Formats: sequence, C-alpha cells, structure tokens
Amino acid sequence: MRQLIQRSPWALSFADAAPLTVVTVLGGDASVRLDDGDTSSARLAAGDIALIGAKTGYTIADSPTTRPEVVIREGRKYRLDGGEPVDWTGWNTAPRTYGDGRPGGTTMLRGVCELHGDVGDRLLAMLPPLAVVPAGPRTRPALDLLAAEVARDEPGQDAVLHRLLDLVVVLALRAWCAGPGSALPAWYRALSDPAVGEALRLVHGDPARRWTVGALAAEVGMSRAAFAASFAALVGEPPLTYLTGWRMTLAADLLRDTDATVATVAREVGYEDAFAFSVAFKRTRGTSPSLWRRQAR
Repeated sequence: MRQLIQRSPWALSFADAAPLTVVTVLGGDASVRLDDGDTSSARLAAGDIALIGAKTGYTIADSPTTRPEVVIREGRKYRLDGGEPVDWTGWNTAPRTYGDGRPGGTTMLRGVCELHGDVGDRLLAMLPPLAVVPAGPRTRPALDLLAAEVARDEPGQDAVLHRLLDLVVVLALRAWCAGPGSALPAWYRALSDPAVGEALRLVHGDPARRWTVGALAAEVGMSRAAFAASFAALVGEPPLTYLTGWRMTLAADLLRDTDATVATVAREVGYEDAFAFSVAFKRTRGTSPSLWRRQAR
C-alpha cells in the first residue's frame, strides 16, 4: 500500500499487471487509463475506488492528457525516454508516502491484492478490466481509516494495512455488484434466492459432504424436483454439476498451493476414492491431477 500526494502535472505508468490493483482518491481527482490499446479510462473523484484487473499496464495521472515521464517496474522507477532507473530519494516524504507533499494536490492510495488460484479467478471474472465504485457512505469510513494508517510506522503496521485493504476490497466489490449494469455470473445472482442461495452457501461451506440433490433439497425445505428445476434455472447448470465444478476449483488450488497427496486432496473435496477424483478432475481440467500440479507450479 502506497500513498501519493502530488500537485499537477503528474503521471505514473505501472508496467507490472497485478491480479487486482486498488486505487482510490482521498482528495482532489485523478485519471486512470489502461495500456490495453482500447484506451479504457476513468476519472476518479474524492472517495471513488478503481479496481484494476487488467492483464496489461496502466497509467494514473492528474489528467488523461498528461504523459508520464517515468514507469514503475518491479518496484523501481525508470525514465521512459531512456529506460534509466531513477532514484526515489527526495520523492519519499513519509513512510509509504511519495510525491511533493504540497497542499492543494491530489492525495491517492494504491494497493495490490495478490489473488491467485482458481478461486481468485472466479472472483476476478466478475469484474471488467477497469471497474469504478463511486464514493459512498459504506466505503468512506474504511478509506478514512486506511488513510490514517498508511503513513504510520508502528509495530504490526503491515498486518493492519493488509487487513484494511482486504476490507476496502470487499466493500468495493459488494458496492460494484449492487450497482447498475454489473454483468454478474449466474451463481452470484442466485445467492439472493432464499432456497438456491442457501444451497450454494451449504455447498461452498462444506464441499466434502456427501451431497445429493435430495439432501440439498431437504436442507432448504423443497421437494427434490422443484429444487433441481429452480437451481438449474437460476444457476445455469444442475446442482451436482455445479458441485463438481466447485470441488475441482478447490482441488486445483490445493494441488497448486500445498504438498498434499492426490488422495488427500480427493478427500478434502469429497472423494473417498482417489481414482474417481482423478477421473472427474481430468474430465473438467483436461489433464490428470499430478500433471496439472507440475504444470501449474
């Protein structure tokens, strides 16, 4: 998490595309544009939050027309004209704070969320490359708290900032999903249905349980046939097909991020038989769990 306090004109280009970048303006305004060839851009006023999930670089500036003179790559600043590294000395005005620090400029926060894995991909798939959440009463208190903490240098500061950034991201995602024109996946929209939403929460919370259509229907107080029809209509696929997909999503992350055996991963996601798990995984992922693990790493 970094804070920028800068008077116009200014522009910073970021070459490294993180899984999810959060940019918010605390005072003044700023422009965000993606380096994707489509000139995707947005104007941020005080309190607005931009969620950047683009696979390309991006530029943050005081104006869409301001050309950056430097690019940030792997945490270092380089000149665009000659590619020479630039010393940060004199630009760092406080802990995690950069710019000239003079009053009357833009105050901006930028943080990076290192989402990874298939569960993270499901989340990012909900968002366009550049999503803007307008300022609102639900997000402003969290931003104020984050702004108060970002320039402090006290024990446990990084842990505090990470948790606050997580809170801002969750609030921003929730606000964006509730906004007009959000192209949300069917499973997310189905969460608002009392019965199907509860079934999804049960599956997400306990994927290893021996779920059947009848068991899920009983849990939500519906007949088996009515539940199966309602689930398929709202989610876009039958209950057990969705369950298998969710299990394989969790299994993929376990294979990538842990050293657990295939048999252990199989049990974690609801398969007592490692062979049956391997067949299901290969059917959905196109390769065996062991080979997928080697390729993912």
